[in-house]
Amino acid sequence: MAGLQAVKGRLLYRIMSFCCSMAFMMYGYDAGVLGGVQTTKPFLDAIGNPTGTYVIPMIASSYTLAAAVCSLAVMAIGMPLGRRNCILLGDGLVIVGAILQATAFSVAQIIFARVLCGLGIGAISCTVPTYMAEMSIESKERGPEVSLQCIYLITGVALAYWLDFGVAHSTRQLWRFPIAFQGFFAIVSGGGMLFLPDTPRWYYARGRNGEGDDVLRRLWDRPLDDPHVQGMRSEILASIKLETEEEHKFNVTDLVWDRSDLRAGKRIRISFLILSIQQMMGINLSVYYSTVIFLQVGLSPYLAQLLAAVMATGFAAGTYPLPWTIERFGRRNILIWSAVILTICMIVFVTMIGLPHPGATTQWVAVAAIVLYNFVFGYGWIGVPWLYGPEIAPLKYRHLGGAAGAFGEWLFSFITVFAGGIALENVGWKIWIWMLLSCAAAVLFVYFMCPETTGKTLEEVDLLFAKPHIQESVWARQTTHDNTSKEAVVMDEEV
Repeated sequence: MAGLQAVKGRLLYRIMSFCCSMAFMMYGYDAGVLGGVQTTKPFLDAIGNPTGTYVIPMIASSYTLAAAVCSLAVMAIGMPLGRRNCILLGDGLVIVGAILQATAFSVAQIIFARVLCGLGIGAISCTVPTYMAEMSIESKERGPEVSLQCIYLITGVALAYWLDFGVAHSTRQLWRFPIAFQGFFAIVSGGGMLFLPDTPRWYYARGRNGEGDDVLRRLWDRPLDDPHVQGMRSEILASIKLETEEEHKFNVTDLVWDRSDLRAGKRIRISFLILSIQQMMGINLSVYYSTVIFLQVGLSPYLAQLLAAVMATGFAAGTYPLPWTIERFGRRNILIWSAVILTICMIVFVTMIGLPHPGATTQWVAVAAIVLYNFVFGYGWIGVPWLYGPEIAPLKYRHLGGAAGAFGEWLFSFITVFAGGIALENVGWKIWIWMLLSCAAAVLFVYFMCPETTGKTLEEVDLLFAKPHIQESVWARQTTHDNTSKEAVVMDEEV
């Protein structure tokens, strides 16, 4: 432990990034792992061959409902517990849940185990983007870093489907291995997080300035009196003072009608809505029920499972360009233009599967459209929404922004996975019309509600949403002055 406490600078940041990446990879893996085995005979035999339209959708969606509940809980416990401890709590719950899932011999046991895993993933999904965003010491690294976490998230989905594909045709109980494997990610992530600090912004917000100073010094790998360290310290403390002044404090009623100077309620609402819309666009429906979708298109069971794994791989591949382009293109442009392409893909997909007499050509055009949809979604609507919510939330309420976003994600994931699974059986292709309309609505939402945050520090984002008279206030000028001073120091060193 003493050795890790001495680690500083970029090495410290990379260790943090790795532990958070493992947590997010587990999140993606856990989301996808059941989808590839839930229709196999050994799995159904093990849990007693349940009958009824609602059983399998409930097993799949119990995880998402639990994650939604945990997201609400983080709104209450997130600030007292801290970013680091929320991640550790999530890792611990997933380890227990993975053991219970892998040893399940009844519907009740696997649902209970899925609930435990869902609670754990709920805590992780709320907190990892916030943790890495607050650990960033330069505005230009915040977007690529959270985007990198989301690469691991979707790679976890693809890994789950390929492992599932490897055991899907076995007559033995091999499905238990991919189910148990999610615990590996939790052990690696939690083991590393035990020796890592919380974020300097959290320490300062809790009044633990000495610990905040120490983490800030370690992140910069410079003495405390260095201009870079002092500039960032002053900026954070100025932002906290602005948020805690009586007339600027957040009130719960601001979530409904925000009249506050800092627009905290509006920002938390946007955090909730952007990830709610993300789910209504249909991504988890395609991930959880990809084999069912391809079967309904008219493909064979073997080809359906193979294409499900291929589609998950394409989904993961779509996330890889984002860290290198997010700062160049900007959050807002990526969200809007990818939503436009997603709308077009959905129009083609719905048209092809809705034709009364589909043939081989319409089948493969539909397959191409949904595979392209997943690729584009991976690029535009995974990393950016997860980053945007914590990025725009005020420092003292950033846990609320992260939790509100995750709650929107999980609530509408539950709705689409549970209700969507039933709808696929009862109304078939028509359920995708809802997803098509949601993709179109996403374009309008981002255009009217989401200002550009690229290139701004977390403290400058406060001013982006604040009322004009606050932007001109003494403390606002202080945050701008400190940031300008830091940039001047960097330019002097480069010269």
